[in-house]
This record gives sequence, C-alpha cells and structure tokens, in this order.
Amino acid sequence: MNIEQIRDVLPDYARDLKLNLGSVLSTTGAPGLNEKQVWSIALASAIAARNTSFARSIEAQAKAHLADVEVEGAKAAAAIMGMNNIYYRFLHLVEDNEYQTMPARLRMNVIANHGIDKLDFELISLAVSAVNGCGLCVTSHEKKLRSHDVSREAIQSAVRIAATIHAVAVTLEYEQSAPVEAGSAELAAWAVPGRQPGKTFDRSTLPPKTDRRRPAPRRLFFLYRIAA
Repeated sequence: MNIEQIRDVLPDYARDLKLNLGSVLSTTGAPGLNEKQVWSIALASAIAARNTSFARSIEAQAKAHLADVEVEGAKAAAAIMGMNNIYYRFLHLVEDNEYQTMPARLRMNVIANHGIDKLDFELISLAVSAVNGCGLCVTSHEKKLRSHDVSREAIQSAVRIAATIHAVAVTLEYEQSAPVEAGSAELAAWAVPGRQPGKTFDRSTLPPKTDRRRPAPRRLFFLYRIAA
C-alpha cells in the first residue's frame, strides 16, 4: 500500500493520524530534514514499531527516495537500537550505578560502519530510541546532534515522524486483527492463565486447591483480632 492507501484504511477515530501521516513524510511537514532523512527515519521507525506489513509498505515507498545503502543503513539503525535501547534503558532505570562501570560486552560495530552519513545515522537512532522508550539513548543522541549544529527543529521533526509512524503502526495492527465477540470461548480462554484458544485447558497444571488460598495479611489479621 502507498501512503494514500494507508491513510484511507485508517479508521475515523484516527483522523488525526491520517492528517499527520500525510504531513510529516514531506520536507514541508518535517522542517529541517531533507527527503532522504525523512524516509530513512520513517523506515527505521516503522521497523521499530513491529507491525511487519506496515513496515514493508513503508520500505517499498522508501526505496523510491533512498539508495540501497541508505535503506540498509536505516535497517541497521533499527536493528542495533533494538538491542542498545534495552541495555541502556536498564542502566538508566536500575538503582545501582556499578552497572555503568561494567563493560557492555555487546558488539556494536555497525555504529561506526553503517555506510551512510554519520549525522543521518544519529537522527535515525534518535527516532528509534524514542519509539523504544530509552531515555538515556535519546539524551545521548540529541546531545551529539546538537554538538554538530543540527537544529532543534530538525530533531523535533525526526521525533514527530517516529511518533506518527508508531501510532499508525499500532492502530493498523489493531484494526487488522480479528474481532472477538464478548462472551466467546476465545475470549474466555485468554482469561484463564495457561490456556490458549483452541486448546483444552489442563487443570493438572494448577497447584492443589489448598495451595491456591491466599493467606490473610498478618498485619491486617492482627488489627482485626484487636478490634474484635
């Protein structure tokens, strides 16, 4: 599907996304970025959003604007950030600074050997980091871009593309999924731990009935006994 077809299949409740998608994928709607940057960021963000069919559609259209090496560079950024964003988000969130002194021992060679413009790779990595929610990575890439005089407007445009692409990917994934009727066996199956639709639930996997009883909190029991 091309962009217009994608916009057409978006539901009415996502009208804002229709308008945004038609805007951010152009140089006029993404001030500070050139066409190559717009489509590189869109492709990497679509991959990061994990909607395969949507990402393939974006890739097909990106190829009309990008050289093969630029397509591969966008994919490389999405791939390496998929790893780095998890690892560095852990460092950011864990309450033990000792981890930050430890070597990562993860290969990241593509960061230095991606075959595209270095600042373009940084912009793409920033956008993917925003999609993946790594605050430490976002801060690092933003500082590096600003130190090379990349404007705040260009950085904002990159994140606006990422935000729109992610929202469209999520909405399309939901709309393309099969609906489940309320009260259906499929819905009930998912409500039971360990059970999957279409499979008979094995009760032997549950612990003995006596073990499933939740003991009363000791503090509350103590207060109740005093009140009594």
